[in-house]
Amino acid sequence: MSEKLSESLIMKALDWAYEKATSNALIGIESSHTLAESYLREEGSLENRIDSLIRWQNTKAAALGFAAGLGGIIAIPVTIPANLASVLFVQVRMIAAIAIMNGYDVRDDRVKTMIFACMCGSAGSDILKNVGIELSTKFLNNILHKISQETIIKINKAVGFRLLSRFGGTGVINFGKAVPLVGALVGGTFDGVTTNIIGNVAKKMFLKE
Repeated sequence: MSEKLSESLIMKALDWAYEKATSNALIGIESSHTLAESYLREEGSLENRIDSLIRWQNTKAAALGFAAGLGGIIAIPVTIPANLASVLFVQVRMIAAIAIMNGYDVRDDRVKTMIFACMCGSAGSDILKNVGIELSTKFLNNILHKISQETIIKINKAVGFRLLSRFGGTGVINFGKAVPLVGALVGGTFDGVTTNIIGNVAKKMFLKE
């Protein structure tokens, strides 16, 4: 049985999604590394290839949102709601792939924290500003090395609070409990739209070209 949503559970779900997305732990599902490599082989500018990745992940997020609303499709820890975990997995994997395509090491906790900040969409910039981080086009050299462990903790706490507001109110997740089929359809649309927003925030944050 799933726990009641809380900041702690949100971060637990994010950590689960990140570990699965950046490894080959899910049989039959591409990791962020494999995903990045497949899009890097495409023709066109890096920005165009990232846009292609985002478009495809929008579709996947909508499909997974629909499937999760009907009971879930991937093995998820029993304490994490399936509709939350599945879309977080797709979105985190997409952002991590974008970071990898731009040469970032997703094993670095600082990169991981920036990926989590992207999960908040446009609000991610506000979270970073509140801890004194201003994004620039030379993100890696100008910002990444300045992030301390204390700052990582502050950012992650703010991310947990923001995502709890996104998922924990009278929104798609709760609506789906009352009307499962309609809730699943609405959930899929919501997941697709938010994935597009998040993907474009990630592109702005990590794109080096």
